[in-house]
Order: sequence, then C-alpha cells, then structure tokens
Amino acid sequence: MDDKIIVTNRAALMAKHGGAGVKKVKKAIDGLIAADAKRGIRSRLVYLDSAAAMKRFHGKAVDDRTSARQNKEAVDAIVRATNPDYLMILGAPDVVPHQDMTNPAFDTPDDPDKDASGDLPYACDVPYSRDIAKFSGPTRVVGRLPDSTGAREPSHLLDLLAAAEKWRSHDATDYGTYFGLSTQSWRKSTGQSLFNVFGNSAALTLAPPSGPNHPASRLRPLAHFINCHGALSDPNFYGEKGNSQPISLTSDAIKGKIKPGTVAAVECCYGAELYDSVTLSLPLPICQRYLIQGAYGYFGSSTIAYGPAEGNGAADLITQYFLLAILDGASIGRAALLARQQFVQQTAELDPIDLKTLGQFNLLGDPSIHPAVTTGATSVPKGVDPQQASRLERRARRAKMHAEGERLQETKPTASRKATKVRKSAAIQKALANIARQAGIGTRKDFTPFDVKTPTRAPPRGGKAPPVASRYHVAAYRPKKGPRSTDTRSVAAVAKEVSGRIVGYRIYMER
Repeated sequence: MDDKIIVTNRAALMAKHGGAGVKKVKKAIDGLIAADAKRGIRSRLVYLDSAAAMKRFHGKAVDDRTSARQNKEAVDAIVRATNPDYLMILGAPDVVPHQDMTNPAFDTPDDPDKDASGDLPYACDVPYSRDIAKFSGPTRVVGRLPDSTGAREPSHLLDLLAAAEKWRSHDATDYGTYFGLSTQSWRKSTGQSLFNVFGNSAALTLAPPSGPNHPASRLRPLAHFINCHGALSDPNFYGEKGNSQPISLTSDAIKGKIKPGTVAAVECCYGAELYDSVTLSLPLPICQRYLIQGAYGYFGSSTIAYGPAEGNGAADLITQYFLLAILDGASIGRAALLARQQFVQQTAELDPIDLKTLGQFNLLGDPSIHPAVTTGATSVPKGVDPQQASRLERRARRAKMHAEGERLQETKPTASRKATKVRKSAAIQKALANIARQAGIGTRKDFTPFDVKTPTRAPPRGGKAPPVASRYHVAAYRPKKGPRSTDTRSVAAVAKEVSGRIVGYRIYMER
C-alpha cells in the first residue's frame, strides 16, 4: 500500500529536459522516495503517459499532455486503485496541466480570467468537469512541485527535489513570528487576518512606504502572509496608497533572503501563476523564487483574486485557514485540504466569487512536508512501531476529511450557470442600482444573474439555517485605466436574492 503517489508525464519532461536531464530527475525522485521511506512514508512514482503503468491502475494513459480531461481521468484511476494519503503532482502546467475550470465571474475586460485554472479537481473524487461547483467537496491531499515552465534543463527541478528530500520539521513556535506585507489601503483587512492567525498585527509591513528591497531580517520569519496587488506574468507585487501603486516585493529582491522551511500564504492576484519566465525572459515568478530557496510550501492564486477592503472574505479567509492548519501541525497538503473545506464550510452557500476563490488557490510544494510539530503530540505506547502508529493516525484523519468532503459536496448550495431570461422587478433593479453606487460602479455595468444549485441532500438538523438564495447577481467593473496592468483594478459586487428581493450584498476588491 502506498502512502504517497508522485505523478508526472515522462514525455513532457523529455521534451523539456532531454534524456540526460530526465535521468537526473529520476535519480532525484529516487532519492526523495528513499528519504520518505526513512520518514515512514511509502512513496511511488507513476508516469501518467505510461500505458503499462496506467493499465495496472485500470486507467488510460495520457496521450495528449495538454488535455485537462485526460490528466484528471488518469489521476482519478490511480487514486481509486491506491488510495494514497498524499498526491504530489511533479512538474509545471506544461508537464501536468492545471484543470481548466470556467471562471463564473468572467466578464472581459473587467474580470478577464476565462478560466480559474488550478489543481482543485485533482483533490476531488468527482469526474472531470469545467464547473467549479462540481468540486465544492474536496477530499484529497494534493500539492504540486513545479519545475520551471518552459525550462530547457532540469537544474531548477533538481534543486526543488533536493529540498524536498532534506526537509525537517520545526517546533510550531518557530512559525509564531511572521513577515506580513500589505498595501496601505488594505491595512485593516490584513491586520485582521494577521490577528486571526498569529494573535497580533504588530509586525505588519505596509507598502508604501516599505518595499521592494526588504532587509533579510524582515524576511527571516518562517511564516509569510502577503496581501498586495499582483499582475499577469509579472515578477512583482504592488502596494497601494491613494492613486500610487509602487512595487512592494520583487522576485529578484528576495534572492538569498528566504529561509529554508518558510511557508507562505499569498492573496495577491496571480501570486501563484507559473508563467513561462524562460520564453518571456523574465525573472522567476515570486512563488518559484520562494521554492528555489527552500520554502516548504506556497499557497496562492493562479488568477485574479478578490477580498474586501475592510474586514475579511474570499482570499483573506482561505489563506488564513491554510496558515492556521500549519500552526496546528498539519502537513502542507493537509493544510491546503483543510483550508478548502473550511472555506466551503464557513459560508451558507457559495456565490460566484466564492467559487472562483475555491478554484484558483493552489498549493506549491511536496504535500507530505510537515513544517511544524506542536507540543503535546500523541505519544506512542511502548512496543508499538512509531511509523505504523503514525500511518494509522494519518489514515484516520484522511477518512474523516474524506467524509467531510463528501458531505460538503452533497449539502452545500452553490451558484450555478448564468441565468437566462430573468426579469428584474423594479424593487430589485433599485436595490442593485444602490449597490452599484456603493461599489463605485454606478450605472456603467449591468448585473449578471446566476441560478443557485440546491444540494442533493439536506444538511444535518439543528439550528435555523439562513434562507438559500434563489439567485445571485454579480457585476465586475474596472473603474480606471492606465498604461500598466497594475493600474487597472476590478471591483466586484455580489447581491443575494431571496424570494424576489435583495437581502444582502458583498463588495470585493481585486487583489
């Protein structure tokens, strides 16, 4: 029985790194597998494009490495046959693609992300689909260890595998101090996030005035929480104060400053986008710069992410939940699964922005790494094999999380497809106009209605549940234009309709 399955595509690695490079990668994977064995984790490598390997799992080999459907079906076959505790995707999206989930908030040019690309479907038992709502009940512990997109030799991937081989746990108190970075405009929201995770916001750094050349001492803590602006194929994050959006962090400026063992939760738009820095002649993405310096895990978004200017919601919450699980002693993979499940749990139903948030946040790193060990861990009785005890305890946790994922999938109402032929009453039109003015949208954009998919079974009895929306109305708008991608920031307004009237709304700012 396998504890960890490592999946990749050999032909894709060959195309990028050549035969000699793939031999080096295979040797490094063997080293990781041997190190895992010493830690009590039985790991196995599976090539998704191997007909012989996939036949053993009663699955079909991937013959089109760009096909999200083929890769999802192959991974599902492997997981059904092996039921691993950890699934590690090895390679960037040009080796094993992200899944092509449709962004329910897509409305070009105001929200230009046609897809909310990510690895969420690999973490779910349900079949391939482009509808994020189909994946509201994640059940699997999944992480991706990415080589460099567009790479022509394997040195980057070899370094990441070497770091994964040598990891060691720290005491949880080592993650009690943090590097927190926020725009001036979101200081209250970020301060609340930091307080929720660490119990204080005293170490919050604001941009401006700080950045992008932060001293090594500021970046030394092992826990990082960043809430700034990001942009497509951009090695920088940006601050904000009024109309000023100076650079707050850069890929090059953090070289040599990230300590091995660092875990980062990053709200920024495109904060975990694995763009092709080789072909574009750009510095590495910030997420890759973290990993190449020995960071254990990086949790961030592949596309435009949203959160409120004040208070917490969407990206604020899912990143908080990830770090809280790390501090509680979870592996980075289990922390990502718990963050996804808790994000679904915390809302009565998932509106289109919630769904995009769920789909776009991904874990980069070996999911079996345990950054922090909490004090008072369960002791092993005398005469009991510690590794076997750990495996049994882990299996019990997985079974519990699997059951919770199935429950969420079956009971959580979600926004569904865009509604058609919806007549808005005068009262609804007036309420939406008021919300648009509140969001700074005015009359420039109409609201798009979304139907709500009701659950297949009712949630457990107990307490009065809030009324389920009969429809959601969503409007995204970019209020200003400028010469750079970082000069255009979307605002999204989401209104909830119940029984023919608007009963609530939320306003989000593009991160």
